[in-house]
Amino acid sequence: MSSIINRVKYHGEIFAIGRHKMIDVLLVQFPDVYNSEVNDITNINAYSKSFDFLKNEPELYSMNSLKKKYA
Repeated sequence: MSSIINRVKYHGEIFAIGRHKMIDVLLVQFPDVYNSEVNDITNINAYSKSFDFLKNEPELYSMNSLKKKYA
């Protein structure tokens, strides 16, 4: 188990763990920077490598696309 944790922590690998051909949990790296003003899921999505694949996608929206701005 410590080998898997080290691979996640130091190399950013993600592991899916499950049984009966179903994924029950994902083991992902916890964010280095934690924002207590938002929930855990938002922190993980904002600071993990979960959405790195979007770096290669075109920007579809801009600030001008917003109908209402929240402070």
